Amino acid sequence: MRYFVQFSYNGKAYHGWQNQPNAITVQQILEKTFSTILRADVPLMGAGRTDAGVHAKQMYAHFEVEEIADIKDLVYKLNSFLPEDIAVQEIFQVNPDVHARFAAVERTYEYWITQDKNPFYEDSAYYVRHPLDVQKMNEAASMLLDFKDFECFSKSNTDVYTYLCDIKSAFWVQKEGILVFTITADRFLRNMVRAIVGTLIEVGVGKSTLADVKAIINSKDRRKAGYSVPAKGLYLTQIIYPKTITVKHG
Repeated sequence: MRYFVQFSYNGKAYHGWQNQPNAITVQQILEKTFSTILRADVPLMGAGRTDAGVHAKQMYAHFEVEEIADIKDLVYKLNSFLPEDIAVQEIFQVNPDVHARFAAVERTYEYWITQDKNPFYEDSAYYVRHPLDVQKMNEAASMLLDFKDFECFSKSNTDVYTYLCDIKSAFWVQKEGILVFTITADRFLRNMVRAIVGTLIEVGVGKSTLADVKAIINSKDRRKAGYSVPAKGLYLTQIIYPKTITVKHG
């Protein structure tokens, strides 16, 4: 039977989600824990990748095992075995052909910036000491919705078949002492959000104009876009699936 697991993690100690030959990843830890408890090899297919140091408030993966007799007990046991920086929220059965990555229709990321030196955000937000024009940054962010090809924000030499993404919303808001950028799209390219944020920061400090942002996107050249901001401020916050993926009983 195929199941989805919903989980979250602080990415500071991990080299991203996906298994790596010589580094500790979230996938490695979760698969080992599942396999230990269920006494069987349990590969997990994640909803996507997150880079080293990136966090996830909501992440999904699918796996296949024999019918789970007590799902709540399994969630309890997983959380008892897992380290404190990884937590399982839910496990539920899905239709046998549902893929955690390809069935997702929408993903949302946040990027956190603090403008005041704050030791409590040292590992969870990016400290930008220069004054930022948030209004201009929002104007530039809204321009993203007018484009589809975001090759300029993609990491070089990535193995994707298309650079097209449908960005549905992108905006900055002030929340409890931090500046939060929220962006939602059907898919994201590798390093895309961090490159977008770096570009928008350059608008905020007056280094780039709105016309520059348009020219950068049209150029399809990563070298013309802004720098890639640190991973520690990036959070995968939501993944949306069609309501039809779950198995209905009765």
